[in-house]
Amino acid sequence: MSVAAYRRALPLLRIPFSVYLMPVYWFGLSALREPFSWWRALAVFVVLHVLVYPASNGYNSYYDRDEGSIGGLKQPPKVTPELLHLVWLFDALALVGALWLRWEFGALVLVYLLVSKAYSYEGIRLKKYPLLSTVVVIVFQGAFTFLMTQVGVGAGPAVLFEKTNCLLALVSSIFLCGSYPLTQVYQHAEDARRGDLTLSLRLGIRGTFVFAGLSLLLGAGLLAAVYWWRHEVRHLLLFLLATGPVLLLFSRWALAVWQTPAAADYEHTMRMNQVSSVCMSAAFLAILLWP
Repeated sequence: MSVAAYRRALPLLRIPFSVYLMPVYWFGLSALREPFSWWRALAVFVVLHVLVYPASNGYNSYYDRDEGSIGGLKQPPKVTPELLHLVWLFDALALVGALWLRWEFGALVLVYLLVSKAYSYEGIRLKKYPLLSTVVVIVFQGAFTFLMTQVGVGAGPAVLFEKTNCLLALVSSIFLCGSYPLTQVYQHAEDARRGDLTLSLRLGIRGTFVFAGLSLLLGAGLLAAVYWWRHEVRHLLLFLLATGPVLLLFSRWALAVWQTPAAADYEHTMRMNQVSSVCMSAAFLAILLWP
């Protein structure tokens, strides 16, 4: 083992790829109606996006051993034992940091890490089961993370389980339900080779886009209803304004795929991820910072 070996394994943690999961973090913070500590919010961000998500990415790469493009890496390096060492290090740092903030936050981070391991570990490998793996991803990367973020900054049960807050947590999972199959659409050959019957593989390329469109439409509709219920129409307008480019890009991409299925490739998927993540993060950040 050498420093160079760990340096070569580091890209498989795909730390920049964690940016694509930021919208749920900002969404959770923007839904809070009471003040919170910004230093705690920063610490929660570091725990989740610098430690937890990269550890999950690395563990997934260790067992997938992808030969083709994966999220954030067009040409992933070969998997080595050093990758697993980095995963355990990031797991430990995430738990220490989370427990330092709040023991409740630490407990939720531990649950998330265990579930992410079950998703990829060859002895369990939830990823093999299209419906179960989809439910796990949309719950834990959606509503669970939404509420976990709020717990990390100090929210109590009365805030967490207030009706509209729970509905917004549900919205985050519905949005994930739409975007998650799109992240699999270019990996059909790779997933089929490993025997992983992902949701996108079962739906087919065109079916993936129909499913994604309907899920995103449902999520936007519920979001609009909840903002209206909370008398936060301005928040809805900010969201619609910021996510206009996402709707345009998705429509153009879906049309291109309908005409030429080969357009469901790595480059288009990453562009969709980048634009949707930036726009949705911008929407929720604007809502959060608006006086």
